[in-house]
This record gives sequence, C-alpha cells and structure tokens, in this order.
Amino acid sequence: MAAAAAPRPLRTSIALLLLALALSALVPSSDAYDSLDPVGNITIKWDVKKWTEDGYEATVSLYNYQQYRHIQAPGWKLGWAWAGKEMIWTMAGAQTTEQGDCSNFKVEPPPHCCRTDPEVVDFLPGAPYSQQTPNCCKGGVLSSWGQDPANAIATFDVRVGRAGTTNSSVQVPANFTLKAPGPGYTCGPAKEVDPTKFIVGDGRRTTQALKTWNVTCTYSQFVAGRSPTCCVALSSFYNSTIVDCNTCSCGCQDNNTNPVSCVK
Repeated sequence: MAAAAAPRPLRTSIALLLLALALSALVPSSDAYDSLDPVGNITIKWDVKKWTEDGYEATVSLYNYQQYRHIQAPGWKLGWAWAGKEMIWTMAGAQTTEQGDCSNFKVEPPPHCCRTDPEVVDFLPGAPYSQQTPNCCKGGVLSSWGQDPANAIATFDVRVGRAGTTNSSVQVPANFTLKAPGPGYTCGPAKEVDPTKFIVGDGRRTTQALKTWNVTCTYSQFVAGRSPTCCVALSSFYNSTIVDCNTCSCGCQDNNTNPVSCVK
C-alpha cells in the first residue's frame, strides 16, 4: 500500500524554506559575525610608547577575547597598510614575512621592513632572548580568553621610521588584516582610545602610552566559507548512489601549485 503524500501546503512550505536557505548561502556578508560567540573578537592594541628622531616606538598587542575559538598552528598573521611613507627599523617579539625593497637606505644594519603593506608573524618558541618580548614566541598560537586567558595574548615591539613624532602628526596604519591562520576575520578601522597604562617596578607605579589605537577583528563563518574546507554530499535515502562533491570543494582554490588536490 502506497504511503500517503504530504499535504500540498506542507510541501510548499518545505520547498520555500529550502529555497530561502539556498539563496541565503549565495549572498555574501560584509559583516563578520559568529552566532556561537556574538560578542567575541580579537582586539589589536597599538600603543605608541616613545618618540624617536624620525618616528616612534610602539608595542602591538593581540587579545583573543573569544570564548572558545583559539588560534592553532601555524598561527596568526597580522597585516596593515601604512598611512604614509613609514617603514620599520627594528622589531622584537615578531618579524615581518618580507623585508621589501630597502635599497634607498644606505645604513647598516638595513631596516627590518620597507614594504608599504607589511605582514607580521610571531616568533617560534626558542627565539633568542634578546629578541623576545612578554607573551611572544608561541608560533602564533593563541588560546581563547574563555579557556586560558593567560595564553590569549601576544605582543611585539616595533620601531617605526619616517613617521610623525608628535600626537598631532603621527598617523595610524589602515586596512588591518588578520589570518588565524586562514580567512574568516574582518578587521574594522583603528579607533583612538584612552592611552594604555602599564604597571612598572614593584607594582606601585604606572606609566601610560603616548597614544593608543584599538582595532577590532571579528570572525564570520560566511567569510571563512568563501574558501570551503569541506564538502557535505546529500542524497535521498532511497537512492542507491551518493551525489559526489564538486571538484575543488576542499579549499584548493588557493592552491596554485596543484589546483586539483585537496588542502587539509
């Protein structure tokens, strides 16, 4: 005896629901939002601590304020674009991935980085002590604030040249990007906040930054999903075959060397 068909209104509702879900997956989202942790974010704090002859020295900190999402190896990669002709003389606690063209500087040692859009990565464990900073050298791995706040912070120091040397002339970098380690994070513009205060000595004295900017980066599954890392095959329970995944469904869009392979 044949099973009774579902009522027509019910079938229409199901069809409309499936259509709405399919269309929503095709619409890109510009706002980063994680429904599992709606207020979680990674905050980048840029503290100008000292003026130099041609710029300033700053401490840059990353705070993983997410409850459960931690950053695994190979770790975070932080990028930005300079507002003017700035460059990096020296760094501690991290390094840029490329030095860039520093041929215009006739000095020894040469600048650490002359790119207009540097990208910074954390040092690996075991870095020379003279190059370390507090909370550095973990290979870019960050725990989440909700699980292990002591290991949810990373810092590095940077000496910036060809920059402003006063509060009114210094310019904040723009277009911050964060890979942790892949896509998924969207960073907002830098906003000036109250200068950070630092506890020094025996803990009874504090100093403060000359200027502080905050940048907030939030995670979105929509942004991360633009380069899919997995595929789900759906098929009716009465079908003897399974619908195969599309070619390059495992994120191999970014694999230039062997575009038909799957990236883990």
